[in-house]
Amino acid sequence: MLTPGKPLAIFSIRPSRGGSVWVRAGWAEVNRDGSLNLHLDVLPLDGRLHIRESQAREQVAPVDPH
Repeated sequence: MLTPGKPLAIFSIRPSRGGSVWVRAGWAEVNRDGSLNLHLDVLPLDGRLHIRESQAREQVAPVDPH
């Protein structure tokens, strides 16, 4: 469930050899009525974005680009 005021992370997920690369595309905020405000730093090449609850940087596993 989306909680008002809780930050969300926006990613563009690109296929790569041996997996995928998650590119941080921006962030979102949940409004009181459950709608979202998106703040994009980049636009995805394939038109698809993935939104999930934001985590502290220490909790996010590094992505191997190869």
